[in-house]
Amino acid sequence: MSQDQDMPGSSEGKPDKLEDNQQENAENSEQSVRKKIRQNPPTPSRSDTLEPSPPQFVSMEELMETAKGVTNMVLAHEIVVNGGFQIKPSDLPENSLEKRVRDIVHKAFWDCLETQLKEDPPSYDHAIKLVGEIKETLLSFLLPGHTRLRNQITEALDLELIKQEAENGALDISKMVEFIIGMMGTLCAPARDEEIKKLKDIHEIVPLFRAIFSVLDLMKMDMANFAVSSIRPHLMQQSVEYERKKFQELYEKQPNSLDFVTAWLQEAADDLKSRAALAVDDGTTSASGTAVLCPVAIQNHAYLKLLKWNHLQKPFPETVLMDQSRFQEMQLDLDQLILTGAVLLVTLSAAGTALSGLPGFSDKLKMVIRVLLSGLHLPSFNLNEALAILSEKICAEVNSSLSQHGYTPFTAEKETVLKGQVQALASPDNSVCKLIDSRIQAYLESYLASGHQKSLPAVPGGLSSVQKELEEIAVKYVRLVNYNKMVFSPYYDVVLNKILNKEESPKLCG
Repeated sequence: MSQDQDMPGSSEGKPDKLEDNQQENAENSEQSVRKKIRQNPPTPSRSDTLEPSPPQFVSMEELMETAKGVTNMVLAHEIVVNGGFQIKPSDLPENSLEKRVRDIVHKAFWDCLETQLKEDPPSYDHAIKLVGEIKETLLSFLLPGHTRLRNQITEALDLELIKQEAENGALDISKMVEFIIGMMGTLCAPARDEEIKKLKDIHEIVPLFRAIFSVLDLMKMDMANFAVSSIRPHLMQQSVEYERKKFQELYEKQPNSLDFVTAWLQEAADDLKSRAALAVDDGTTSASGTAVLCPVAIQNHAYLKLLKWNHLQKPFPETVLMDQSRFQEMQLDLDQLILTGAVLLVTLSAAGTALSGLPGFSDKLKMVIRVLLSGLHLPSFNLNEALAILSEKICAEVNSSLSQHGYTPFTAEKETVLKGQVQALASPDNSVCKLIDSRIQAYLESYLASGHQKSLPAVPGGLSSVQKELEEIAVKYVRLVNYNKMVFSPYYDVVLNKILNKEESPKLCG
């Protein structure tokens, strides 16, 4: 979570620094929770609930082929459903054995190169090998039509000629490196211009070679990410067919592979029936107006249930298992968004029109809320204590803004009421939190029901202060759901038909 440098707090340096450290620690802990979810989603295993299948003997070749298929499928799935997917450099943990070994090997290599260059006469064997690697890397960045650039690189980095020049003491390393840096500047993304500029300020050969390889690694990553963004549209259909094929293979081996899916969709259908019956009892609709049990409505409601899933108690549906960690992270985001929206709604209602329309006021409050609720999902987090501190800061910020804009600050009595309303949000039955939650659910449901329309539905009243955050979650959520529908719709259709045919008088959507 980002932190606003202008966040209200003590004017003394040490308390500010202490608060910054507390926020950083809370954010790091929150990230560790999310990382744990991604690495090990806590869904009960099928063996906990079903009789295991008889053991089957699988050859090593079959095992390796299956592993390769699963890896490819997961990578393709990640690229398709994650609009912000990027390949990033892998950083080894500090003080880890792998990092120490890598650093020792790298140091030995570069020390060897430096020793060779300091010989009299200098030995260029290592340096020429490095130039060969640089040449191949530069050529790999070229497209088929880059004939002129290809010829320039091939001619300027002719290894045989460079070797002859080195043997005859006529090698001009500075000129060669100047060409390499210039070509890197031609081929790199604009974001790397600063790194290229820094290379020109390095004059010692060994540090310069190290820096060149470091920038080339970044350029390789840029090229890979460009390729990912280019192939995403073409990968979509192939990935849909591939995942469906893999699931079909699993289904043929284990016909009970849709048991949890069936239970999930049946529960969604039961929820809708109960909701319709309740509406009739309340008099909000007639029995003839309960046309709710259609496949689309059941399916959309089922997807909403994934955002409220008890991952420790209930097995996750088989067809969304690959995305379980994504749904869990969305749950974390929505929990925090509900509480943030509730605090803002209570505060802005108390402040009235004086501050509700003030530019930047909601964002400033939101930053304070985020800082103090950043550890919300940690086992050690004390919500009552956090909201008590938050209520003090909220009142201080409100009074400061009121005074600044010429309004009368809150009275002590009004402050007490606002603090009480903020602290009451800790209760699971709090009506404001329930209101925010139900409106968020309604918004997501209407977004799902809108199909593939490009425009987002209108945000319900009371959520305008968290509109940006809600829309970001909604876009990720609907992208994930729509992709899942494309892959598994044939299986859902079969299950839903069975559910609807069981009803005494199934009512279908018009």
